[in-house]
Amino acid sequence: MLNSPYPTSPEKNQSVLYSSFSERPRHLDPAKSYSSNEYVFIGQIYEPPFQYHFLKRPYELEPLTATQMPEIIYLDKSEKVLAKDAAADSIAFSDYIIEIKPQIKFQPHPALARNDQGQYLYHELTPAELTKIVHLGDFAQTGTRELVAADYVHQIKRLVHPEISSPIAELMKQYIVGLGDYGVTLKNKPRSSLKDSAISGVEVLDKYRYKIRIKGKYPQFIYWLAMPFFAPMPWEADAFYSQQALIDKNITLDWQPLGTGAYMLEENNPNLRMVMLKNPNYHAAFYPEYGELGDKEQGLLNDAGKRLPFIDKAVYKLEKETIPYWNKFLQGYYDASGVASDSFDQAVQFTGDGELGLTQAMQDKGIQLQTTVTSSIYYMGFNMLDSVVGGDNERARKLRRAISIAIDYEEYISIFMNGRGVTAQGVIPPEIFGFTSGEKGINPYIYDWDGRQARRKPITAAMQLMLQAGYANGIDIKTGEALILYLDTAASGPDERARLNWYRKQFTKLGIQLVIRATDYNRFQQKMLNGNAQIFMWGWNADYPDPENFFFLLYGANSKVLHGGENAVNYQNNEFDRLFKQMSNMENGPERLAITHRMQEIIRNDAPWVFGFHPKSVSLYYSWYHNLKPNLMANNKLKYQRIEPEQRNVLRQQWNQPVLWPIVLVILLVILLVLPAVRSFQHRARETIK
Repeated sequence: MLNSPYPTSPEKNQSVLYSSFSERPRHLDPAKSYSSNEYVFIGQIYEPPFQYHFLKRPYELEPLTATQMPEIIYLDKSEKVLAKDAAADSIAFSDYIIEIKPQIKFQPHPALARNDQGQYLYHELTPAELTKIVHLGDFAQTGTRELVAADYVHQIKRLVHPEISSPIAELMKQYIVGLGDYGVTLKNKPRSSLKDSAISGVEVLDKYRYKIRIKGKYPQFIYWLAMPFFAPMPWEADAFYSQQALIDKNITLDWQPLGTGAYMLEENNPNLRMVMLKNPNYHAAFYPEYGELGDKEQGLLNDAGKRLPFIDKAVYKLEKETIPYWNKFLQGYYDASGVASDSFDQAVQFTGDGELGLTQAMQDKGIQLQTTVTSSIYYMGFNMLDSVVGGDNERARKLRRAISIAIDYEEYISIFMNGRGVTAQGVIPPEIFGFTSGEKGINPYIYDWDGRQARRKPITAAMQLMLQAGYANGIDIKTGEALILYLDTAASGPDERARLNWYRKQFTKLGIQLVIRATDYNRFQQKMLNGNAQIFMWGWNADYPDPENFFFLLYGANSKVLHGGENAVNYQNNEFDRLFKQMSNMENGPERLAITHRMQEIIRNDAPWVFGFHPKSVSLYYSWYHNLKPNLMANNKLKYQRIEPEQRNVLRQQWNQPVLWPIVLVILLVILLVLPAVRSFQHRARETIK
């Protein structure tokens, strides 16, 4: 096709996914990466021992490279084995014993290439060998080998190497026995030393089994074992990529991954495109044979039992501007798309019951709509160390509640998010254990139940709270002066100014003057660390589907000012902290559910946050794109998805027929304009000859 953005190639009828990215990935090393835009790639390349079931909800872990879920053994201080139902306070250690499947192989890679004598070809490169090496693909030979337990242990060691600076290193030192001490021994040592040194709490039991010993009982540790941080890394990768000559050429593990996953990175050009190919060494893996109610009717089990992956190649192009990206999607050159604000009305409309639906134009093209509430929360935080909005006293508590009522997040979602969000009633998002819907799940301090849904309390209720707090109509009864509060932010730009003006108007409802203190991000971060921010906006995306991953944002020991943790509001409540420690060590069940409800009540009462909203993701995809189901926890979804390239090619041709008549018309006009001049020239030439 003349207007295709892709070069002419044999891809036309191949199983190729066409997608895009807007932000350059910074890290592709699984020990470093902690960003969703990077997980799009490394989630397909690296394989931790466990994964989330693609279809089942609530989210459920299952083996990936492991043969089964881990065997967990509890021990007391003397390392005596305890019963499975032992009290949490009697458990000094938990041993996770993991067995992996045999015959899993790494993708082809130069780091694993060996000669006939078994010697590695490229671990000690000479200057002469390097002269012809510019890209990883310039190496003439590649190799592979079987995945073994030692590869998982090697990756755990990498988490604390000073050259790598893993973002979870400090957290894991708190749990994995010996990891902190091991990190100290690595000071000034190269990565090649990892192979020959050991961690006291991490042990290779045999070729396919390894053990991780953690301190106490921490049931959430299993979720970390489903993240790329705990994917295997062969020692050969560090030996190969540690060569300074390769680092100088920007050939690094952070740029060129090496894994066992369904895909491998063929092209890494973040200024243009990223390309992944199906791993020719990928082990046997199959599409799920069961899911949840309704999956079969939606066609999500049509591929049940078939071998994965289905897609041979995935091409991701850099798209910084939303309009060109959207136009290419409408032409069928991208298989799926999000919906930006400037194209929202063209794609989506609200149905009679307030739900999102597709416009007729989208339906006519066979486009389908998928929406889901994300496992995230955006909130406004009050610095609990502040003398005005903070503190454990009724005056400050009622002020915080009044502000919570006044900030109309229903309006915010409508104006700034095109309705793509639901207001938060507490700390826990939907789909996470402990979330309660309906009347029982509302925040009674901020909302009333009208028989069908939650309704924000009227502004008169907020004004009454202001009166009780000693700020009638926004005037401080003690000083007689207007109450002035400060919102600290790193937001900037025209769109952000509109949002900040909206927040200012919300406070004006209560007679409060809101002063915006905008700074650059580094300065804002410093204010947060020092406790100099009074009010701020913040957010959190779930690392794993457990209430602990949200409640820890308010646990006293995680105070940002006092301990450098993720408790950005520096909240501390003795009962909440006690329940948090109790809840963290429990398996899901009625008792744990009751504790989460009590913790929700404490937070709602104290109101250290203005509970904002849970964003709603909206995506569009064509009828030729199959097996798409929202899974907010899984990082390796690509292997389950399927493309019908023949149908796509036919529709692309129908939608993108070149319009040639304007060109023909221009040519005719040029001829008509030029013809008189030509005739005049010929006439003058004949006159000259005469």
